[in-house]
Amino acid sequence: MTAQAAPLRRAERALAIPPARLLAAVLAAVATLGSAFALAAVSAYLVTRAWTMPPVLDLTVAVVMVRALGVSRGVFRWLERMLTHDVALRGVVSLRTSLFTALASRTDDALTRLRRGELLSRLGDDAQELGDHVIKAIVPALVAVVMLVVVLATFAPLSLPATAAMAASLLLAAVAAPYFAHRAAALTEQAVLTTRGDVTSHSLEILDDATSLRVDGRLDGALARLAAAQSAHDAAIDRAARPAALAAAAVPASMVLAVTGSLLAAGSAWTAGDLSAGQIGILLLLPLSSFEAATALPAAATQHARSRAAAERLDALIGEGGEGDGSAPVPAERPATATLTARDLTAGWSAEAPCVRGLDLDLAPGSRLAVVGPSGSGKSTLLATLAGLLAPLGGEVSTDAASLREAVTMFAEDGHVFATTLRENLRVVRGDLTDEEALAALSAVGLDDWLATLPHGLDTMLGPDGTTVSGGERRRLLLARAVARRGPVLLLDEPTEHLDTARGDALLAALLTPGDESLVPASSTVVVVTHRPEAVPADTPVLRIGEPR
Repeated sequence: MTAQAAPLRRAERALAIPPARLLAAVLAAVATLGSAFALAAVSAYLVTRAWTMPPVLDLTVAVVMVRALGVSRGVFRWLERMLTHDVALRGVVSLRTSLFTALASRTDDALTRLRRGELLSRLGDDAQELGDHVIKAIVPALVAVVMLVVVLATFAPLSLPATAAMAASLLLAAVAAPYFAHRAAALTEQAVLTTRGDVTSHSLEILDDATSLRVDGRLDGALARLAAAQSAHDAAIDRAARPAALAAAAVPASMVLAVTGSLLAAGSAWTAGDLSAGQIGILLLLPLSSFEAATALPAAATQHARSRAAAERLDALIGEGGEGDGSAPVPAERPATATLTARDLTAGWSAEAPCVRGLDLDLAPGSRLAVVGPSGSGKSTLLATLAGLLAPLGGEVSTDAASLREAVTMFAEDGHVFATTLRENLRVVRGDLTDEEALAALSAVGLDDWLATLPHGLDTMLGPDGTTVSGGERRRLLLARAVARRGPVLLLDEPTEHLDTARGDALLAALLTPGDESLVPASSTVVVVTHRPEAVPADTPVLRIGEPR
């Protein structure tokens, strides 16, 4: 196995496609094309046999077969579509499960250094490419092999010269055309998908920050960069289309060769009187229906190149040992308590200008800490480093639990609200969350009145990224996740932003004051980033970032 093929093989295993389901899809596709091929053969026989004006009863069987094959082709086509898409969709679900499991197990900060659009393209588009790999590459290739044997077995009893011409034509269509299509796609695939990631990144930047870009006078520049990225993407697609068209032209050329060979063989057989009129008709007309499976092979080769490139990108994303087996992850048991320790911590995105230098923290179970400081001073960067999402530039972050990932839960300021039900938006933090616990978490953050206005309660669908909720409701929903999580260490970034002063200060006090009135268990360690130091309880330790300590 070549080094390039290895990621695709691992991705195929991660699809976890049951062989029986794949075989059923292939058999349905073979039955579809087999019905079409048999329909063409019987029709050719019927037309030319009727030309000799035999008794009507001699044609009855052929007439019935034409009707039966015409109906069966549609039935088998429907069955093929259902089975192939069922296999592909199940495979994509297994692949994405493996991807998220592998990503969750990464201990470095490679993901945080990816552009958001690039990460979205890989988890979305690249995973879908591997689903298309089943429909457009694996199944068509297997079907083409079977139909090649069926076609040659049909022509062999009629004429060996016609069989030889058909074999040469099918090899040209099934080998040469896919080879060149694959080569052309492989040369252009990386450029095409790189430019697609640029378009996605620039689009998301404008959609997320349009207001601030306009206020800063940078919106026109962002739009110009998006237009340039789109132009580069269009040019890459055009370059990919030209060789694909040349590869597609090879199939019609091979059909011309097959028809010519069959025509010469039929003329020779008719002159010698070796074949009946019906058999001559099959030799003349059947080649036109023998290439349906082969016509899908250039596209299958192109899809193979796209899938291989996608598999290589996903392989780089999840890192070594992140293949997965397609099975559902086994949730790790959450530790009841954890001590979070930072020694001589240096944090930031750049070693030249770190946000935090030489910080020492020892947060025992149940401790509370408020982090304050001006905007841009590194508060969120510090939280990401404590959570293990960013590698420290110096020093270390440790816990007495099995790992940081098991002990620490960080709720970012821009946490995502999913386009699903309110219940599922809370269950992203705990798959075993009950309705009673969900209602209690919403009540704890003051969302009782809002919940009462929802038409379907916990089953109410929320818009993509919280477009159907206000800023305050979104912030409290994210805070409700933190409450529902009940983890040993909670890191909260601006949990009371967008709330009115009184309500926000009350929630902040409930987070930072241990005891029965706290929003989280008394044994949980809580670190809160806030822009309101005056609302921090008097006995709560305060870490000031960007200011002399």
